[in-house]
Amino acid sequence: MSPSGSGPNYALKFISGKYQGGEFPLKPDKQIVIGRSSELDMVLVEDMVSRKHAKITVGGDARITIEDLGSTNGTFVNGEKIKQARLKEGDRILIGTSILKLVQQGSSTADLDDQLVKQKLEEAAAVQARRGSSMTGKIEEIPLPDLLQLFHTSKKNGVLVIRGEQEGRIYLRQGRVYYAVIDDNHDLGPQKSFNRIITWERGDFELSPEEPREFMVELDTSTEALLMEGLRLLDEMKRLEKDLPSPGANLIIAVPLAPALRDLTPDQLDVLQLVHNYGSLRGVLDHSDKDDVVTAETLIHLLKKDYVRAG
Repeated sequence: MSPSGSGPNYALKFISGKYQGGEFPLKPDKQIVIGRSSELDMVLVEDMVSRKHAKITVGGDARITIEDLGSTNGTFVNGEKIKQARLKEGDRILIGTSILKLVQQGSSTADLDDQLVKQKLEEAAAVQARRGSSMTGKIEEIPLPDLLQLFHTSKKNGVLVIRGEQEGRIYLRQGRVYYAVIDDNHDLGPQKSFNRIITWERGDFELSPEEPREFMVELDTSTEALLMEGLRLLDEMKRLEKDLPSPGANLIIAVPLAPALRDLTPDQLDVLQLVHNYGSLRGVLDHSDKDDVVTAETLIHLLKKDYVRAG
């Protein structure tokens, strides 16, 4: 039964961490104490979880609230460290290395007894242990900007590896992004790589331990500023998509070249040379020293003025 008696049932779904794949049903008029101690309602056995870490209360008025119980490493909701907060469907909670999402669930799952729920969480933990990683998940479940905000607030260290059609790596130091690379192509530079990675909407992620590597160039912008700029560029690229050829389409300089080269700016001539040298949208974007939006806008201008044609 739901907290309101007739509304939906809710559960906490583990979308990353040691118990990924497990669910913990929420029952009306009940408090759930979360922590490492074995006598609690939800037992999370990991070092970053305090003995009594947090408490979730399901009220009869359909209010679901969470309260931090003075934990050492804190409780986070949607990337913000909280003392107490009201939860709504879709909210993401970070406790230790576990990310939980408040979801609706079927009545059959809600009726599971406490012992069976604990057993299913232990089974999920065993599956994750066999995989050899404690912090994995899918970016379909938790978008990368949200995930990075969680890691930033909780000051995580390590390498966030994202695997889809390409492999991206985002390096974190105390939650701050200091480097990024796609498919080990360091020529792209960390800024352009980061801006592309956070636009990815499908793939698996894993937070791996820190790598003993040094980079000649590091990002020195705050994570918040990086995310804001990356999302702005994403919006701009979506606006330009209708005027751009597909990434793999052939690009050629128009022959004969009717418009005059003297009418082009130095930046436009640079992009024209990139078309000649690399012959595709991806090649032009990868080798331009400008960000993808500026380069794409320049290329659209060259296409519209018939300096460049897409085949």
